[in-house]
Amino acid sequence: MSTAEQSANGSGRILVFAGSLCGAAGVALSAAAAHLGGAFVSTAASFLLMHAPVFLAVGLVGANRILRTASLILLVGLVLFCGDLLARDFLGSRLFPMSAPIGGTLLIAGWLAVAASALVRPRS
Repeated sequence: MSTAEQSANGSGRILVFAGSLCGAAGVALSAAAAHLGGAFVSTAASFLLMHAPVFLAVGLVGANRILRTASLILLVGLVLFCGDLLARDFLGSRLFPMSAPIGGTLLIAGWLAVAASALVRPRS
């Protein structure tokens, strides 16, 4: 197995792991929102559940370098955005100043990078 294949396999496993955790956290937070309330918890749950399949698909199917990088950008953005929302509901304060806007911006950038990955021709 080449170094590039090993790297892709390693990032694929990380993305499957992250997608699975996002799915589990999204379900758990959906239940918490239903029982405890909290608009921020519900929003975080929705974002986690809507992004989990992306990580699973990229991790399982494999992808070009741009798509893997885009997925990692999405993951960092998701952690910052949802982390800030959850900190507001559970801790009563923000994760850190500007964490939600930074996370949201990374989510937008990650989705644009996903779009860009579709424009790259595969190597023969």
